[in-house]
Amino acid sequence: MKVIKQTYNIKASLEKVWQALTDPKVIEKWGGGPAVMDSKEGTEFSLWGGDIYGKNISVVPEKKLQQEWYAGKWESPSKVLFTLTSNGDTTTLDLLHENVPDSEASEIESGWNKYYMDPLKSLLEK
Repeated sequence: MKVIKQTYNIKASLEKVWQALTDPKVIEKWGGGPAVMDSKEGTEFSLWGGDIYGKNISVVPEKKLQQEWYAGKWESPSKVLFTLTSNGDTTTLDLLHENVPDSEASEIESGWNKYYMDPLKSLLEK
């Protein structure tokens, strides 16, 4: 299993970045399809019309969102941790994705940029 670590600096407030990660109406503006999400611990979520799904396992509003993630028919979940830090008018988002299947790690690593963080940043930095 692989670990993916990435850091993004987003020219938007902490509140806006948090909303873009947890509000399904905002997720659908940058994401690739219908989203089911909220910012409550224990909530099951679904992104890209169900292509990615899992559960929020730890939530500290506007600071930390940890989730169990499945993509496809994985036997066990990977774990994703988003950590947010405010730097005035910019927010630093640290991403840690653990237990990524070796065979999919390269595709998932590039997918974080291409399909998740780049569209999210583009929406917030308009």
